[in-house]
Amino acid sequence: MFSSADLPEHLGAYEGLHRITYNSSDLIGGEQIQKEQWISSLTSGYARLRADPAIGRSFEGELRIVRASDVSVGTIHGTVKSISRTTEDIAAQSTNNVVLLLNAGHSPLSVDQAGRSVDLSPGASVLVEQSAPSIIRVSDGQCGLTAVQTDRERVRQRYAGFEDRLMTVVSSSMMINALVRAYVGVLADEKEAESQLTMQFVADHIADLIAATASIAAPVTAHDNADARGLRAVRTQAILTKIRGGFTDPEISAQGVAKELGLSARYVQDLLQETGISFSERVLELRLQRAHKMLSQRHNDAMRVSEIALINGFSDVSYFNRCFRRRFGYTPSSAR
Repeated sequence: MFSSADLPEHLGAYEGLHRITYNSSDLIGGEQIQKEQWISSLTSGYARLRADPAIGRSFEGELRIVRASDVSVGTIHGTVKSISRTTEDIAAQSTNNVVLLLNAGHSPLSVDQAGRSVDLSPGASVLVEQSAPSIIRVSDGQCGLTAVQTDRERVRQRYAGFEDRLMTVVSSSMMINALVRAYVGVLADEKEAESQLTMQFVADHIADLIAATASIAAPVTAHDNADARGLRAVRTQAILTKIRGGFTDPEISAQGVAKELGLSARYVQDLLQETGISFSERVLELRLQRAHKMLSQRHNDAMRVSEIALINGFSDVSYFNRCFRRRFGYTPSSAR
């Protein structure tokens, strides 16, 4: 959830480890002013997150962000009942990252994203999309959250099937969660000195930890494999439905469909490749079939070929003519 661009611009030129600690108790003013300032900065500058304070409690909030190379980690502790990331926040600051959320507090959390909801007991974790809206709810308003993120391609290089494990809980009993928490603790500790040699490996370590956690999510059995296949099938059908509903739009793209469904463009392309027909091939075929049908219908005789081409998503009539002839063996005019 924390963007890898969360740090002030003046820190961007240095290639070492960047740390920020933002504590409400360090802010000027009384508790109400401190609360408003802390929440406002969280939303607009540091992390592009929205926090709702717990009701009926003295407010306290601490945000820690650490960035090394193209990875970042963050922790939030305080009297917060929910943390969310909206479409507006994503539009202002979005990446191609995946995020490992770990419940580092003593209270149960729930995480909602892409129409799914999971519960995280203390010490448990779940992998989510950074570029999709999400909300985290804290059962008693005493939040303890750790977020670790990196570019999805780094994770894919280590575990190609990680996207099938999104929103799948990794139990608190799994050692990998303790390793993640310990590693983040070291990175976030301002007393820890950094070395150039150590910094060379931080990005790889984070990607390794996220990939390892994803691979452990719901230990793989025959039943799990069936569930994974079922999830892929559901997602594939959702993609096909989006294409069928929008193929006449000249701007339709794998990236756009992926964003609507909370998936990555690469994952959408991979799922469609498994069907034997790529995204662009499928869109082109649907456009040509509909254009062919319209050309053969008498009530469309008054329409020009170019009009029918444009209606069906072709912005270039010459391209339409070439594709039509290659697909059907004759010109669009001959289909009338």
